[in-house]
Amino acid sequence: MVEKADNLKKSCIFATMITNAPSLDLVEFIDINILPQYATFDKAHNMEHVTRVIRRSLELVRQTGADINMVYTIAAYHDIGMSGPRAIHHITGGKMLAADSRLKRWFSNEQIKVMKEAIEDHRASAAHSPRSIYGKIVAEADRDISPETVFRRTVQYGLANYPELSREQHWQRFVKHMDEKYSRHGYIRLWIPGSPNEVRLNELRNTIENQKLLREQFDKYYNEETNNQS
Repeated sequence: MVEKADNLKKSCIFATMITNAPSLDLVEFIDINILPQYATFDKAHNMEHVTRVIRRSLELVRQTGADINMVYTIAAYHDIGMSGPRAIHHITGGKMLAADSRLKRWFSNEQIKVMKEAIEDHRASAAHSPRSIYGKIVAEADRDISPETVFRRTVQYGLANYPELSREQHWQRFVKHMDEKYSRHGYIRLWIPGSPNEVRLNELRNTIENQKLLREQFDKYYNEETNNQS
C-alpha cells in the first residue's frame, strides 16, 4: 500500500508539472487500475515505456491543442492489448478501452470512440494514417526513435522471443528489422511535423546505412543484455 501511494503521489506530481494538467482523479484511476498491467509485459512494453509515451504525448498537447484528458488516457491504455497476441495488440487495446465503462465518468461515448480508434491506429506498421489528431499524437509519442533505445529494444525483443537463435542469427534478424522499419524505405511514418523524432530518425538512418557502425551498436547492446563482454 505504501508503494502504491508513493507511485500515485509521483504520478500526480508529474501531472501537475504539465500545463493544463489532466484531472487528478483520472490520473489516480489510471495509476491504480491501468498502469500496473504493464509490469507483466516484456521489456519493450513495460512501465518505463508507457511512462515515456505518456510524457511525450502530454508534451505534444501543447503543440496540437488536443484535449489533455483524452491524450493522457490514450497513452496510458495504448499497449494494454499486449495481454493478448502482440500482432493484434492495437486492436485488442482499443476494444479494452471501449469496454471499460469506468471511463464514462470522464468521457462521452463519442470521445471514447475517438480514443478507441487512436489506440487502433497507433501501431507503426498500420496500413493507413491515424484517423484523428489523437491517433497521430500517440503514434508519434510511441515512436521512440532515439537510436540507443531502438537498438536496445530490438535486441531485447529478439532475445525474449527467439532464445534459440545464435548470436549471428540475432544479428541477421536485427539488420532485417532495421531495414524494414527504420531505413529510408522502411514503413515507419511520423505524423507530427517538426517533432523531435525527425532529427532522431535521420540520425538512426545514418547509422543503419553504415554496416560497420550498425554492427558495433548491435554487439554493444547484445553483450549488455546477455552479460557477454566478449
